[in-house]
Amino acid sequence: MSDLILQARHLTKTYIQRTGALGLGNQNIHALDDVSLQLKRGTTLAIVGESGSGKSTLARGILRLLPLDSGEVEFDGINFLALDKAALRSARRDIQMIFQDPFASLNPRMRVGDIIGEGLVIHRIGTASEQKDMVSQILKKVGLQAEDAQKYPHQFSGGQRQRIGIARALILQPKLVVCDEPVSALDVSVQAQILLLLKQLQKEMGLSYLFITHDLRVVRHIADEVLVMQKGKVIEQGSVENIYNAPQQIYTQQLLSAIPGHGLRAATA
Repeated sequence: MSDLILQARHLTKTYIQRTGALGLGNQNIHALDDVSLQLKRGTTLAIVGESGSGKSTLARGILRLLPLDSGEVEFDGINFLALDKAALRSARRDIQMIFQDPFASLNPRMRVGDIIGEGLVIHRIGTASEQKDMVSQILKKVGLQAEDAQKYPHQFSGGQRQRIGIARALILQPKLVVCDEPVSALDVSVQAQILLLLKQLQKEMGLSYLFITHDLRVVRHIADEVLVMQKGKVIEQGSVENIYNAPQQIYTQQLLSAIPGHGLRAATA
C-alpha cells in the first residue's frame, strides 16, 4: 500500500469572464493553473490562500464536484477522475467533507440523528437498529450526547453544530476528509476546541485531512504540510515549520504578518 492517500497532478480549471461595458469581450480566468499536490496517509495538508486564490476550486475539483479542464487525481491508488457513476458513488464513502458554515450545512427540518445517519441509509450500511447505535456512538465520539439525536439543529450552538457536521462526515469511517474552512465561522475559543477534536479523531481513526483555509494562524495547530496558493497557482509548499520559520515568497510572508495576536495559541496551550 502506498504511503500516499491522494495525489493530484497538473490540475487546470479556466473560467471565461465577460469583460467590457457591454460584456462583449472575454477574459480567461485561471482558477487552477497546473496545480499538483500529495497527501500522506494519516497526515494533514493545509491549502492556504486568500479568497479567490483557487483553494476551494481545487478541493471541489479533486472531489469531482466540478469538472476540471485537465489533470489527474489518484485516490488510494485509484484513478478517481476515471470512475463511472456507480464506482464514484461507492468511492465517495471513503471521502467525506466538513463544511464551513455549521448553520447553513445542516437541514433545519431534520433531526440530528437523521442528518448524521443519512450516509448510512444512502450506502445501505446496517439495519435501522444498527444505524441508530452507530449514530449514538459517533455523537459521543465528537463530544455530544446520544440523546442529542432527537433534537434539531437550532437547539445547538455554532460549535456544537460543527461537531454534528464532523459526526456526519465521520460516521462512514472515511479515509480522507476535506475540511473546507471548518472553523472560520466560529469564535476563537471554539475554534481551538474543534481543532483539538479534529486532531484527536485523526489519531484515533487514522484519518487524512485536506484542510482548506485562509488563516495561517489556524494552520499551525492542525497541519503537517502547507501548500500556499495565489491566483490559481501553487507558489510555495513545505512543512509547517519551514513555512512559518522561513517563508520564501513575499505573499506567504504577508499572510504570516497578517496573523492577529496569539488568541488561538493561548486557547490551545
